Amino acid sequence: MNQLQEKECMKRAIKLAEFGMHTCKPNPRVGCVIVKEGKVIGEGWHKRAGGDHAEIMALKNCELNPEGSIVFVSLEPCTHQGRTPPCIEALIDANVSAVVFSSMDPNPEVSGRSIDMLNAAGIEVSHGLLEEESSELNIGFFHRMRFNRPFVRSKLGSSMDGKIALSNGESKWITSDASRKDVQNLRARSCATMTSNQTVLVDDPSMNVRIENFSTDDQPLRIVVDSSGKCSGNEKVFQLPGETMIHRDRANESLFEHLGSIEINNVLIESGPKMNGALLESGLIDELIIYMSPCILGSDAIDMFVFPAIEKLSDRFSFDIHDLHKIGTDMKITLRKKDV
Repeated sequence: MNQLQEKECMKRAIKLAEFGMHTCKPNPRVGCVIVKEGKVIGEGWHKRAGGDHAEIMALKNCELNPEGSIVFVSLEPCTHQGRTPPCIEALIDANVSAVVFSSMDPNPEVSGRSIDMLNAAGIEVSHGLLEEESSELNIGFFHRMRFNRPFVRSKLGSSMDGKIALSNGESKWITSDASRKDVQNLRARSCATMTSNQTVLVDDPSMNVRIENFSTDDQPLRIVVDSSGKCSGNEKVFQLPGETMIHRDRANESLFEHLGSIEINNVLIESGPKMNGALLESGLIDELIIYMSPCILGSDAIDMFVFPAIEKLSDRFSFDIHDLHKIGTDMKITLRKKDV
């Protein structure tokens, strides 16, 4: 196969991985394509934790004997026994001729181990093809493996002058219907959503995914930070299907370390300026997604963040612009921390 053909096969593997976007957490999203004599003979993706991994599904779906085939997979094949047997053994048993994977396993205890095992079995191995794309698909999983805490993104809807509500608290709706629908997709791909007791008491939000045919089993964990114990438990967020957790302390590093220990890959913050300001000041926000409406609310309206005044420009909070595009009548701006 030439490089262009290999690239197209890996693109397809990454596209297949997206089928598990909302369902395979806490596992990474993985896709696999098996090619023999220039023809795709099998495809697969990881649908749910405890179910077949992408490589196993692809092998089971093969139209022909996979012996001598080339396997394209978006993440390094697993080499350890988890909820399911290691995929590496199935690939070796199938006597494939080569394995091309995109991203190395981010777990330092197993990263790269598959290369030695496949080479020992006489199977050619290469990696790194479309690595940036495949890593982006699993940014939360990679972040948790490397830092032992989830990837934290905060979602904000604002005016052009950076205001999220009027001074009287009115905020429905600053942004467009298209932006609000896009937020549903953000929630659906998150392991958890988080808000403050103040947001719960003032707005009584649902914090759930409201996409047609979305399974209750796939609802993200809803976390309410309530250090003062003001929530009664009768609010909407506690009554809906799915799990809600009350955290009786502040949203600090120890909370996110705990979430990492229970396999939460990513957390979506949907809260007000105090929580967002505190998290920003603590360096715990990895990404900001701002839906910016083409309107002005004025100086008396409520800001995105509340934190002590910055005295020097060198102390400002800096991000890279990761993405910028129009959605509905709004602009969606994705800002990411430089060291993520």
